[in-house]
Amino acid sequence: MSIDAYYTLGRSGLRVSRLALGTMTFGDNWGWGAAQDTARAMFDRYLDAGGNFIDTADLYTDGASEELLGQFVADSGTRDRVVLSTKFSYNAQPGNPNAGGNGRKNILRAVEGSLRRLRTDYIDLYLLHTWDRLTPAEEVVRTLDDLVRAGKIRYAGLSDVPAWYASRAQTYAEAHALTPLVNLQLEYSLIERHMEHEFVPMAGELGMGITAWSPLGMGLLSGKYKPGAAGDGRLSKISGAPGFDRFTERNWAIVAALEAVAAKLGKPMAQVALNWVATQPGIASVIVGATKLAQLDDNLAALSFDIPAELRGQLNDASALEPTFPYWFFGDVQQSRIHGGVAVGSKPEGYAHKVFVPAAQQAGFKAD
Repeated sequence: MSIDAYYTLGRSGLRVSRLALGTMTFGDNWGWGAAQDTARAMFDRYLDAGGNFIDTADLYTDGASEELLGQFVADSGTRDRVVLSTKFSYNAQPGNPNAGGNGRKNILRAVEGSLRRLRTDYIDLYLLHTWDRLTPAEEVVRTLDDLVRAGKIRYAGLSDVPAWYASRAQTYAEAHALTPLVNLQLEYSLIERHMEHEFVPMAGELGMGITAWSPLGMGLLSGKYKPGAAGDGRLSKISGAPGFDRFTERNWAIVAALEAVAAKLGKPMAQVALNWVATQPGIASVIVGATKLAQLDDNLAALSFDIPAELRGQLNDASALEPTFPYWFFGDVQQSRIHGGVAVGSKPEGYAHKVFVPAAQQAGFKAD
């Protein structure tokens, strides 16, 4: 498996790379990240490797990420080749509640800003960035449908929402013949597997491909953090904050298991962690980001090998979640009683068909 093998995104005809280029690090407006020359080098390297799926958001580096990306795409003449994905939700004008959130007024404001910064007249994939706990799913879906009909976006999706909200949005779209959602962007890694309970089966059933963010557990799975010597990396500065407590006994056990498996494979820990995520059920693409070109090169090699079943089992066991209700209730004993002791098969895993692109076409993506 390599980066120039493309999959359709959810129940759509949009082909995307298995590794997406995350550009939250494009620009140093936040005091960290990649300066323009480094960001451009990573953009070029990703496209040269055959990648076509690029993720950003209006929030990232206060808009600098979109601006740089728009400049790079325009300068390279690759607009038709790349799949640009950006997001809305976060407030751009403190004190103005309608300049943030997921209401119709803000979506229409936000899309115009992203189009301007990206130097394009359409966005390939437009995502709700984060659930605002306020806006009805129906309002979001109808507004996204209007943007598709207006030609300003091609596809739509959701990021960081509850499963019930995504289900409500998709079934509403289906019931009213509106633009269906084709993508869910969610955190997923060996140390964060909670989406497996609800999101993976829901996405497969409702036709939404999942793109995974933070596949390295905010850097914990990169190999640069050790118990008792966490260092001064970015994760060290935020770990312990609500939702960001990564230095736990469970997570250090996962790091140890990953280190052992990586040693047996003769591969860097980060590559093994990325490979594991990319080959899990329901995953359409994995977002990889970097601040240095060498980091990106390492990440792009993550699909050049297979993890044997035995070693994958070791990673699965080390990172397994404790079953919670109602999932523990659906075990073998209950299933035996439900089905009368007769083995009953389930649907095959997966939701998409792979699209292979010959090496000769890597320089310019062509649909088969």
